[in-house]
Amino acid sequence: MAQWRFIHSGACAPAANMAIDEAILTAHSEGRVPPTVRFYGWNPASLSIGYFQKAREEIDLEALEQKGIGFVRRPTGGRAVLHDQELTYSLIVSENYPGMPRSVTEAYRVLSAGLLYGFQRLGLQAEMVSLASEEEKQKYGTASSAACFDSPSWYELVVEGRKIAGSAQTRTKGVILQHGSILLDMDVDLLFSLLRIPSDSLKARLKQSFVRKAVAVNDILRGVGKPEVDLLQTEQAFREGIAQGLGVTLQPAELTPYEQELSEKLIRDKYEHPDYTFKR
Repeated sequence: MAQWRFIHSGACAPAANMAIDEAILTAHSEGRVPPTVRFYGWNPASLSIGYFQKAREEIDLEALEQKGIGFVRRPTGGRAVLHDQELTYSLIVSENYPGMPRSVTEAYRVLSAGLLYGFQRLGLQAEMVSLASEEEKQKYGTASSAACFDSPSWYELVVEGRKIAGSAQTRTKGVILQHGSILLDMDVDLLFSLLRIPSDSLKARLKQSFVRKAVAVNDILRGVGKPEVDLLQTEQAFREGIAQGLGVTLQPAELTPYEQELSEKLIRDKYEHPDYTFKR
């Protein structure tokens, strides 16, 4: 059985989180480190936006500052994500890894299998749904909101017909980086207070749509009368689930000095730099 590296970073600043993911990607592309699974959190609670989003047009930057919410632009696509009561994961692996599909959508399916097992280990009736038809896309997402969980992928992890994971992927230097959020609970009001939406009535409609189509782990558990889970339980379930889904063993490790040095440079020169943050 293949062995991947497992890194548990704990709660980091938003720029550090994105810089560490990119540093691992670079180190892996250079053959310095094996494929890596990383778990992390956010301090403070933070809003991340997709690489192609327009920060000043789509995000209420004044509200971010007033509420003490961190802010960072991801290197991956997708929409805004509020990182608070969640486990965040990243998977870094070469495009030519044995059995890895060349297709972006099929690679997403393969890499996300472990997430499916993780949710099932928490007692959720999760399934992976293929969004091959327009009808299915409409069922699980709307195009009008800047919120990530409103944005459907080709494959969606759902419980009781509601989206339960938000993930994004990028490929560079021959390496795949997929990262995403596993929400234990979510504050929908806080999320929508951080988004620029033209009118209160539209914001209310989008919020209602969001609640109908997205759900957090403990929302489901409370709804079926099961005990809520905490972060440690969630980490254990997904560590085991990801290992099962990838067919690998996960070996605990730390960032190498090279990755640490590179991540510090990326924080300074990229992820904390306004030229990158407000590039669009």
